[in-house]
Amino acid sequence: MLRWPLIRLLPEKTNLHFVGVARLMGFLSIVAVIGSLGLCFTQGLTLGIDFKGGTVMDVAQVGRPVDAGLVRSTLNSLKLGDVEVQTFGTQGAVQVKFQTPTGADPASTATLVTQKLSAALAPGQVTFSNTSVVGPKVSGELFRSGILALGIAIFLMLLFIWFRYQLQFGLGAVAALFHDVILTFGLFAIFRLEFTLTSIAAILTIIGYSMNDTVVVFDRLRENLRKYRKSPLREVIELSINETLSRTVITGLTALLALGGLAFFGGEALRTFAIALIFGITVGTYSSIYVASPIILLWGVKRGDEDEPSLVGPAAQAAMARKAADAKAKAREAGR
Repeated sequence: MLRWPLIRLLPEKTNLHFVGVARLMGFLSIVAVIGSLGLCFTQGLTLGIDFKGGTVMDVAQVGRPVDAGLVRSTLNSLKLGDVEVQTFGTQGAVQVKFQTPTGADPASTATLVTQKLSAALAPGQVTFSNTSVVGPKVSGELFRSGILALGIAIFLMLLFIWFRYQLQFGLGAVAALFHDVILTFGLFAIFRLEFTLTSIAAILTIIGYSMNDTVVVFDRLRENLRKYRKSPLREVIELSINETLSRTVITGLTALLALGGLAFFGGEALRTFAIALIFGITVGTYSSIYVASPIILLWGVKRGDEDEPSLVGPAAQAAMARKAADAKAKAREAGR
């Protein structure tokens, strides 16, 4: 079986001390979350047409597909603010969205756009259809609905983890999700990235990926808690993270490679979506290790009292067995 040679560079088993720096990383996470919230409330998000309102229309050209790049450059030259151009259908039609400048009449702006596009796409007959204006009120309701969708998704994740594991696991997973979502909002705020419905889809995808990564660690942690019931919780958590680390790294790198190509070659419309996912997957992997797991360590878990194997290595176990045997022998001699 052919294998990628660089995969061999990844160790099959690691022994990294994640829990030892959990306090420091937790402090940094809290600072990052507070900073992101501060930016979101003071600076705000750069809302796109979906959340600010604007005009939507379909543009088609008889006998040929519409040049989407030419349409986008023409609209940008009119200084209409945020502009979106999406191709749809089999005839090469495009849907354009643009904002109405402050103080301008939406109908007059739409007429100007049709005139400029007709001149730019000449020769050929250009048709405009399904023109509609999305007002700020509708856009505000859409924004609230998007935020509500994020809240419902996180709540359902809490219920899933609660029923699958324990409440402590659910709290750790939800804390990690809030961490990832808030930092992603901070990314949009600090770099003034346009926040659209596509951004909501990106954040929902980040929630799913982060939860998947956290569940992988939790599954191994639950297995090790049953196996090593006499071992300290700190050691069991560290063992579980190390055992799932190679899988986490390979999965994350694979996703980042695909998203990197999407960010560079996917065009302007998909660049923000890809950047948000790249950032979200990175912090999602981080939060599974340094947010979800340390919360379980702080909260504690229910464990049985049955005798189970220990995390002590074979050599140490053999030494302990010899000491026990020597102690029994000395006790028998003393009894004589």
